[in-house]
Amino acid sequence: MSGESRIQLNVRITKETSNMLDEIVDYYQENTKLGRIYKGDVLTDIIEKSYEVMNKQKKLNKKF
Repeated sequence: MSGESRIQLNVRITKETSNMLDEIVDYYQENTKLGRIYKGDVLTDIIEKSYEVMNKQKKLNKKF
């Protein structure tokens, strides 16, 4: 992750969602060469990728 300033985000999620996040973090840890992976890094990656997909869909919808 870049050296951008960070904020703390406190949210409540279900235990099931927390377990899914733990599994995703483990997957990232096993399949990347970035060193230690943290939940915040995984959430940032997921949000950034989702944001890109959303913007692509918005552009496609504007064409129609």
